[in-house]
Amino acid sequence: MAFARTCSVALVGVDGVIVEVQADLEPGVAAFTLVGLPDKALSEARDRVRAAIVNSGEAWPQRKLTVGLSPASVPKSGSGFDLAVACAVLAAAERLDPSAIADLLLIGELGLDGRVRPVRGVLPSVLAAADAGYERVVVAEQTAAEAELVPGVSVIGVRSLRQLIAVLTGAPEPEEPPERIVGRPDPLMAGLMLPSAGVRGLPDEAASRMDLADVAGQYEARRALEIAAAGGHHLYLKGPPGAGKTMLAERLPALLPRLTQKEALEVTAVHSVAGLLPAGRPLIDHAPYCSPHHSTTMPAIVGGGSGLPRPGAVSLAHRGVLFLDEAPEFPVRVLDALRQPLEAGEVVIARSAGSLRLPARFLLCLAANPCPCGRHSRRGEGCECTPAMVSRYQGRLSGPLLDRVDLQVQVAPVTRAELMQRDTSAETTAIVAARVLAARERAAARLAGTPWRTNAEVPGHELRTRWQLAPGALNDAARQLERGLLTARGLDRVLRVAWTVADLAGRDRPEQRDIRTALVLRTGVEQGLPLTEQFFRSPNLAAARPDRPDRSDDHAENRTDRSGDGSDEQAEERPDAPAGRRPTRTRSARRPPGPTPTEKPEESGT
Repeated sequence: MAFARTCSVALVGVDGVIVEVQADLEPGVAAFTLVGLPDKALSEARDRVRAAIVNSGEAWPQRKLTVGLSPASVPKSGSGFDLAVACAVLAAAERLDPSAIADLLLIGELGLDGRVRPVRGVLPSVLAAADAGYERVVVAEQTAAEAELVPGVSVIGVRSLRQLIAVLTGAPEPEEPPERIVGRPDPLMAGLMLPSAGVRGLPDEAASRMDLADVAGQYEARRALEIAAAGGHHLYLKGPPGAGKTMLAERLPALLPRLTQKEALEVTAVHSVAGLLPAGRPLIDHAPYCSPHHSTTMPAIVGGGSGLPRPGAVSLAHRGVLFLDEAPEFPVRVLDALRQPLEAGEVVIARSAGSLRLPARFLLCLAANPCPCGRHSRRGEGCECTPAMVSRYQGRLSGPLLDRVDLQVQVAPVTRAELMQRDTSAETTAIVAARVLAARERAAARLAGTPWRTNAEVPGHELRTRWQLAPGALNDAARQLERGLLTARGLDRVLRVAWTVADLAGRDRPEQRDIRTALVLRTGVEQGLPLTEQFFRSPNLAAARPDRPDRSDDHAENRTDRSGDGSDEQAEERPDAPAGRRPTRTRSARRPPGPTPTEKPEESGT
């Protein structure tokens, strides 16, 4: 029989397509033709396969050889088809039994000496094979552990083509001890691991030493970090240089719970396709952390490249944290391209060779200085930037992008006392992560039976109709909406944050103080409640930490009117006033001595 077939997998993004590899031998002038829309690397398989078969001690058929990759309309790239092409050719030449490879799926690159080299994307390829009903898969020995993560599939890890031929024919396997490499990287892994591109998918020694207790001061920012981790909310940290924005962002992944088995397979599949899966660690079960430089291009952030697109930073941070430090320095087009994945949890990329969807359910953390020099403040002390420069710098973060960010926190400069004194009451990452896990479990129990996992994923319509709030809880948010200070999307995100605050405090549903806390975290304007610990925790938890100072009196003093006219006017709302009406103004009787702004002082006669 001069015809044989076997199967391999073509990757389109992180999805696999089963490809049937057919080999046909006919009388005629010896030639090797490869058809089926291959790319340059796959077209070169003709020389690799011929040399590998000959160097493995087998005879090359001296006839007209045609290898077809079906379906022919699907673009195919990479060297992972070499092993399947070699076995199909040997079966067509009657060196192998065609029925032995008909239901076998083979993935691997062949070296000229016949060794099987690992390729990227083994996990999504085996997942596609399992979905298609294949039960046996052959991969390189180095990626066998990655393939074995898929249940219900028998994995055969081979070291060379000669060893695979012995397995398929029942002959004794040749003794091929692994090559011992000392003092240099294994050359077989060269194509499997690419530069990290700013991704940290697994905890290392440096990451394990990062503790939230190392951050000096920044109580409000640390609280916002806890809420962001508990509900999966996007976070924007704005403040001067050296305030601790990067330190806070680097400690955010450690607060996130471990990935479930399904999530770990999703994350590992993306990193396997991108070539970022570390050797010896086939499964990523921790939240990844991706921090690209502000000079990164749009294809590197969103995904793209020549031919079929590759995963970008938004996909590499799937189920983890995407940190954009110095966010205003990123190109405006790159920042605005984040709108779709922030809403949909996936990114759709269209190219001439085809379009694909890539997962992009990440937690976005933005960090920015207030101005180009970084010293701009309300008092304007030390800032060298003109008002136009400050406005242009802050305007690089568009309103539609910031409207999708749930938590927008001002990070104040660290005081000398906070920096020099050791804060023994500062909570460690383990303590905060335990509260985050408890809040996530509470939300998961409430969202059981729905397609959502965290509060940040629940649509606003469901929050307003399916789960009821406490009576009168939305009064403050409704007034903000009527005055145009809050958009409809902003109201939905305030509700999501309020549910997370209630979960952290152990309450069954959000109350008015939870809504006010969410408004403070979104707008930065006090809503009558200070951003203190008692509004994030349940009463028993707050009582357990009496050493934490209560700064509610300080916040109460800061809520006085600062119009600059020397008066102590305060706004009061009448109980009978309808929602949306401007509050009445009442003048305090405690006016300081001296003339009013409209009165002139009497001139003293001489």
